[in-house]
Amino acid sequence: MYDKGPHIVLRRDGVCIVAKTPAGDMPQIEYWGRDFAFDTAEDALRQLDMMTLKVQTPREKPDAALRPSLLPQGAEAWAGRPGLECYRGTKPVFVRWTDVRTVAEDVDESGVARGLRVHAADSVNQVEFELVLALKPGGLATVTSRVTNVNMEDEAPLTINWLDATMPIPRRADHLTQFTGRWPLEKQPWTTELPVGSITRDCRHGKTSHESPWLFIASDGEPKFESGEVWACHLAWSGNQTYRLDNLPQHESLLGAGELLGPGEIQLLPGSDYTAPEVCFSYSANGLDDMAERFHTWLRSLPNHVKTERPVTLNTWEAVYFDHDEATLMKLADLAAEVGVERFVLDDGWFHLRRDDAKGLGDWVVDPAVWPNGLDSLAKHVHELGMQFGLWFEPEMINLDSDCAREHPDWILAAPEAVPCRGDVSYRTQYVLDLANPDAYRHVHDQMADLIRELGIDYIKWDHNRDVTEPVHAGHYGLHEQTEACYRLFDQLKREFPDLEIESCASGGGRTDAGMLQHADRIWASDSNDPRDRVDIQRYTELIVPPEMIGAHIGPSPAHSTWRATDLSYRAAMSLEGCSGFEWNILECTPEELEQIKNFVKLVKELRGMLHTGSVKHADFKDPALRARGVVNGDATQAVWVVATVTNLRNVLTERLCPAGIDESKTYSVRLRREISESRWGWNTPEWMQDAATDAGFVVSGTLLKKIGLQIPPLWPMQAIVLDMRAI
Repeated sequence: MYDKGPHIVLRRDGVCIVAKTPAGDMPQIEYWGRDFAFDTAEDALRQLDMMTLKVQTPREKPDAALRPSLLPQGAEAWAGRPGLECYRGTKPVFVRWTDVRTVAEDVDESGVARGLRVHAADSVNQVEFELVLALKPGGLATVTSRVTNVNMEDEAPLTINWLDATMPIPRRADHLTQFTGRWPLEKQPWTTELPVGSITRDCRHGKTSHESPWLFIASDGEPKFESGEVWACHLAWSGNQTYRLDNLPQHESLLGAGELLGPGEIQLLPGSDYTAPEVCFSYSANGLDDMAERFHTWLRSLPNHVKTERPVTLNTWEAVYFDHDEATLMKLADLAAEVGVERFVLDDGWFHLRRDDAKGLGDWVVDPAVWPNGLDSLAKHVHELGMQFGLWFEPEMINLDSDCAREHPDWILAAPEAVPCRGDVSYRTQYVLDLANPDAYRHVHDQMADLIRELGIDYIKWDHNRDVTEPVHAGHYGLHEQTEACYRLFDQLKREFPDLEIESCASGGGRTDAGMLQHADRIWASDSNDPRDRVDIQRYTELIVPPEMIGAHIGPSPAHSTWRATDLSYRAAMSLEGCSGFEWNILECTPEELEQIKNFVKLVKELRGMLHTGSVKHADFKDPALRARGVVNGDATQAVWVVATVTNLRNVLTERLCPAGIDESKTYSVRLRREISESRWGWNTPEWMQDAATDAGFVVSGTLLKKIGLQIPPLWPMQAIVLDMRAI
């Protein structure tokens, strides 16, 4: 009789995974989706097995050919991309597991497991493999895997071409959403019918990049924010990456990802191993918002996640660029403190030779030509004003015109023949510093640590502006080591300076993956502060990143990146959707603008405790001109919604906002927050808005609010309103 094997059931926060664990074989996922509290006794699970196999297994073996395993291989009669590809010397290694042990992990008092661990051995090819599948807080599934070369007799290394993690998706998933983008227009979604065959999409920028796939999202129909089933995959890694879909006629479809390794990058000597980056899988029965909520809950549960209120920040880049003048920046700090700013960040231009972007990277010492008194006076002044002091660095980069490059040209991470490139010109006139080189790492760390200590730096804006191409370290491809060294430098500085916070920026949103989010305290979503672009960049960045980690600043009008002019009220409303602040020379503001800014900062400080801890929601409007994004607190006693337009509305009579997350059993007061300035709309004003403009607000039942909704005024293009809903 064919042995179907026992099962392990994982359950957490509304998600269930059922794994079949045949004796001696790699486990297979029979089910991944909504936990509808079905019977998990072994007899019932055998019924699940029988219900979901397409043929009688005694007549067609191996079983895994019908249901791919957690590490699909050709040996299982799997016709798609294998989960592991490797070779030793010149010979391919096709793993054949001679021993597989699978155990449940993180079992609670009631006997419910939240993880499983697989240890597999191939005694013929002398390869061992370990995989951990875990359900994290929020119901997010993660997979980590490691392969080890245990051949102690053959000196030839085991070369790993790739090691992917995959999860199955059902046949009803018929659309795929992935992402593209550019500087400064990140996180642009692209939805198509589910492609057929085994397909991959690679990212070769040396960082997550602006055109990263970001996520592979399979959905039943086109994905919506509020409803519908979605199955998503995200690689928590800041280097090169591969996303994959295997949609084959004879198998269950697989969604997955893995690190894109360079030629011969991972060569395992006897006894050594390779751990692949963590891969995240998020299932939702209620659209993209619940999918994102699983990421947010997990990230918020991590011990190093930011816990304090997010300071209102002013960054000086779009205020002064490279034109550093101590007296001007002192005045800017004075005014920043006056309007309520809590963190003052000095951006690029303060260090040796740095009058433009072609010099100085690698020399993290204050330039006396621009700062004859050093930065001590500015840092002290900022601290005396009651603000935190932040400083810009680009630690992973180097200019040829720098003392560092002149003294240590061997510290450049590149093919030697590529330095210099085309004379003295390279991409962005800079190169990558080889942080995997211990001396280069020590140089950067020591210079940064000295300044943090001397100036009392509270915050670092850590930039990464150049793609990493041809990363040759010690004669071999070195991007994996470079990425790990970057993580290590983040962590070391934060260990040495426990109150230090670090923002990750990469020409804006070029490195915002869940790998970096486990080391950084904040990310810069885009170099575009144009609120028209930001409204969409923000809502797709939030598919993974919780709002308290996303810098969202008010810039000048016209915008630096698009030269589009917008009202201050619109720019402020978009800034409410993340960590609010300014990228603006407010010394040039009118008295009226400064008063609006003060009112805005007061509003941020009133609302941020909820905005940065609640659940993010979006409305699915039919009109492509409309956007609505809300945050609801844990007990649904408060919600704040920003309703905005990005162009002309199609109709005078607009749609209604039915805010998600509202408790129908409660009664709410809906207030129109007008602290900034008046937004503009056409000649029709819904009746409820008259009451909403008062302190008492428009009082309405949760049932009517959620089921019928609020009539939105016919907002003019690029206008926004802020609605504060509180249970009474």
